[in-house]
This record gives sequence, C-alpha cells and structure tokens, in this order.
Amino acid sequence: MYYRMKKMGRHVISLAGNPNVGKSTVFNQLTGLKQHTGNWPGKTVGLAEGIADFKGKSYCLVDLPGTYSLSSNSEEEEVAQAFIESDRSEATVCVCDATSLERSLNLVLQIMQASDKVVVCVNLIDEARRKGIHIDIEKLQYLLGVPVVATAARQNEGLDDLMAALSKIDSGTLKMNPYMKEALVSLQENPEENKLALLDRASAIANDVVEITDEYYNRRDRNLDKILTQKSTGIPIMILLLIMVFWLTIQGANAPSDALATFFAIIGDYLNQFARIIQMPEWLRGALIDGIYNVLSTVISVMLPPMAIFFPLFTLLEDFGYLPRVAFNLDKYFARAGACGKQALTMCMGFGCNAAGIVGTRIINSPREKLIAIVTNNFVPCNGRFPILISIITMFFVGSSVSLGGSFLSAILLAATVILGVLTTFWISQLLSKTILKGVPSSFTLELPPYRKPQVGSVIVRSIFDRTLFVLWRAILVAAPAGLVIWMLANITIGDYSLLTRVTDVIDPFARLMGLDGTILMAFILGLLANEIVIPIMVMGYLSKSTLFEFESLDQFKNLLLNNGWTWLTAVNMILFTIYHWPCSTTLLTIYKETKSSKWTWISFLVPTLMGVSVCMLTTFLAHSFNLV
Repeated sequence: MYYRMKKMGRHVISLAGNPNVGKSTVFNQLTGLKQHTGNWPGKTVGLAEGIADFKGKSYCLVDLPGTYSLSSNSEEEEVAQAFIESDRSEATVCVCDATSLERSLNLVLQIMQASDKVVVCVNLIDEARRKGIHIDIEKLQYLLGVPVVATAARQNEGLDDLMAALSKIDSGTLKMNPYMKEALVSLQENPEENKLALLDRASAIANDVVEITDEYYNRRDRNLDKILTQKSTGIPIMILLLIMVFWLTIQGANAPSDALATFFAIIGDYLNQFARIIQMPEWLRGALIDGIYNVLSTVISVMLPPMAIFFPLFTLLEDFGYLPRVAFNLDKYFARAGACGKQALTMCMGFGCNAAGIVGTRIINSPREKLIAIVTNNFVPCNGRFPILISIITMFFVGSSVSLGGSFLSAILLAATVILGVLTTFWISQLLSKTILKGVPSSFTLELPPYRKPQVGSVIVRSIFDRTLFVLWRAILVAAPAGLVIWMLANITIGDYSLLTRVTDVIDPFARLMGLDGTILMAFILGLLANEIVIPIMVMGYLSKSTLFEFESLDQFKNLLLNNGWTWLTAVNMILFTIYHWPCSTTLLTIYKETKSSKWTWISFLVPTLMGVSVCMLTTFLAHSFNLV
C-alpha cells in the first residue's frame, strides 16, 4: 500500500505523539477524514491513513497509535516504532501538547533517534495561551535541531506552516541538525543510561523554552477532579450520569422508534402490493418481505433512535475528558479483582457494541488481563440488548412508557441492571484471575487529560457516522440472513407444526427450569445472530405467525405475554438472561480475530452462558421455595 503511494509520487508521512495531544485532530484537519479521536491512552490502535494536498503535492499521512515511548512494551508502541523505523515512512510529524511539553519531548527525542527526518508540531497552543503558558518556538527549534511549528488544530491555526515544513522533503532539506543527530546516536550505546539521559534532556529543554505566567492555570481541572474522582462523590456522580444518559435515551427514542416502525409498515404494504401486481411467487414474497424485510425494518426502528441519542451523549462525555476519570474511579476495584484498570474503558465501549469493546481491549498491555477483559465484556449490555431491558422493565416494573416519571424510573432500574452487570464483571474477573488466568495485576500510567469544551456539532456528526451508522450497518448485514432463516423455520412444517414450533417444544422443559419457556429460549438462540431480533421472534412464536409481528403498544405486548403465562418471575429471569447469555455472532467473530484462538472464543461463549443459566435456575428455585409465585 505505502510503496504504491511512493510510486504515485506521494510522500508517506507518519504522525506520532502521546495520547490526548490532538494528533488525530491534526490528521483529520489535514486529510478531511473523520478519524475518531478517543480521549484515553491507546484509543487509535490501528493505522488510519489519508491524503493531504499542499501546493500541488500529495502526501499520504498515517496516524499512528498514541504512545508515550518507543520501548516496545505495548502493542501501540510496537506498531508505532515498527512503522517509524521502516522504509515506508519517509518522515515523521511528532505532535506535542503545548500545555505539557516536557512529557511530550521525551517521545520526540526517541523518534529523533529512530529517524533524522522529523517535524515537531506543538499542538494545543491556544489552550496554552489561555492558561498563561508561553513557549519560545524559535528557541525550541534551535535546541532540537529540527523544524518546530506551533498549531491549534481545532481552529486550523498553523497547519499550513506544518505542511510547508513537510514540503521540504521534496528538496531534501528536511534534515536534523547533524550535531544533534550525533549526540542522540551516542546515547543509544547504553540503553539504561539512554532512557535516563533522554528524560533529563527533555526536562532541561522544556525548562529552557517554557514560561508559565499563571501558576494556577490548572486550578479549574484540579477542582473538578476533587469532585469527580473523590471516594465519596466519584462513584455516585458516575451512577447519576449513567441514569441521566439512559433517561435521555429512553425518553428521546420512543417517538422516533414508533415513527420509523410506522414508516416501514407503510413501505411493507406497498412492497406487498407490488409483489401481487407482478405475480411474485408466494414463497419468494414471504422470504423477501415477511422474512428479510420485516427483520431489517425491526432492527433499524429498534436500534437507530436509541443509538443516535446514546452515542452522541457518550461521545460528549468522552470529549469532555470524563471517561479517564471513570477508569480512575474503577481502577482499584479491577486491581482487587486481579484485572487492569484500563478494562473500565473497554467496558464503557461495550455499552455501544460488545464487539467494539473487544477491539478496545488492545489498549491493555498484559495478555492475561486482556483475556480477562475479553471474556467478561459481554456482561455489559450492548445497544442491541437495551430495547429488551427497557421494554420488560417498563411493562412489568414501571407501568408507563410515556410519562417523564415513568421513563426516569425505567432509567433508574436500567442503570441498576447495568450496575449488576458491572459487579458481575468484577466477580468473574476475580474468579478468572484466581483460576485459569492466574497472575498479579499489572501497573500502568493513567493520564487524566485536561477538561475540554466538546465541539457539539462535530461530536454529533462523528458519533452518527463513526459509531451509529457503523454499528447499524453491521447489524443489518447479520439481520438480513437471520430474517430468511427465521422465516424458513416458521414456514417449513413437519406434520401440522412448523420447525420453529417443534424445536420450541423440545427445549421447553429445560427453559421452564430457568423460569422461562421454550419460545423465549428459542428467541435467544436465534438472537445469536443479532440481539435486536429476540423480541420480534418471541412475539412471532407466541402468535404462531409465519412472519414477524409488530405490536402497536407496550400494553398490547404485555397482554400477549400475560396470556402466555408470564409472571413477574418470568420478567426477572428475562432481564437476567438478557444480561447473562452468550455474545452475539459479531462479537464472537471479533473475539476469534483478536485472540486467534478457538479455545478462548468458546470460553467467552460458555462463561456468560453458564452464568445466565445458573442465575435463572437459582432465582426460579428460590421464588418457588418461598412461594413467591
């Protein structure tokens, strides 16, 4: 790929830097791509690339993972070091944080040891000015012996100067001061002394070029941290924010979901009319419209509205800098469980999609702790399971899906359900760390980045395109064949009963032991393809219909469930099994790709499944033992 770029006359430039320095923002502004910028260490683990044009020349920019060093102690460091030192990268832009220059300079010096074609980009210069931090750019350039450019990427300030510095690669004048190169190379003869010498030199250079006129420049951040990371307030605020995000999601998604369902129902009527006009065979019409189309429309109407609300809210908290504080608050609990504090971040990513949470485990350096995070990620309900939880909680434990009070109570109970999943994550993590994944929790540096005002417009656009539509498209790809399979099971008969009914009858006795029934368990089994289709399949089974059924209201749905023998215990077990059951097919495939192991993929399947079956059986046994049903 990169060799082809060179043949096309495009110079390949790598962008390196610490996490939270705005490196990916520089990349986005120069290339026009909307590469997601996570506000925690190691978010960008893959290599994003894009084309930047400047004065008739094209440059292929490669956004490397955020890393603190090139010591190859983590996957991010290995990827960054390998690319910078390879012949694919012709030059490196090292992005620094103007508000914390000393920390950034350590990586700059390491990169200068690996490459003699380096441009230093001192980003966030606008934040530095607001905080009373002044950097002598010319003196910094003299001391480093490489081009140095000050930028504020969000405001497009200094980016033309950065490209002008990079354009020197065409004339061959982009070179390090030979005396500086000689001094850095000489330090590499002794690795241990080299590490300390680079730290000392970074500190000396920073002290020489940085002037702080306001010694209380970070007072606001520290005051906020006293509230958001205190033992007495950190966890309660975290739970309150979780409830508020769920409430806004529930309250805001009701009307759009209903509107989408109505819209797709109208389109479905037109499609059926068209099928009759062209005299389409009934089996083909049923497979395409009753099967594939109805499943797809259900997935879209159920998933799109809550995701379009949840993801932007989640991204706003992320851009504000709150997620690293969540990791800080939960770090000690994960440490007690023998796991890594970074697992808090991968757990948060699982709220949107468990597959995304699995990919996020790449930020965990320890292979043992990465496996713990992978196996337990499914205990956090993803966006596909939220509709199940919300509808069951609302129907059986709240009684109103319209009022503000009802939706707020639903949000509280939903948050309590999520907290149960989090507590289970701690317990299973501890169990794994004492059995098949024994080990001592590793230490890591968790940076608490400065609080920043989120760019609301950019957040909405980015979260819609990067997250909502991406997850929705993946669900659609799974739901389409699932719709066909469901339709076939419901329409292929043996005797007087469909395959779906016969399988349901076979598994019903086991499901009863779990406080469920065969129809519910069958819906979960078919929901392996996509959790979003669990409820529609269940309704179809109860109505003995050969197509998916859309209920017009939760009251109608509740009456259907009550008429089929549901009690409060059935509802409780439905909620428990929704939290504790196998990962969806997309997540399992992602687990296999990340672990490259069938063994750990099966373990990731069996652990939550056995947990779900055991908990539901225990709940049912206790309820009947005390005559509660």
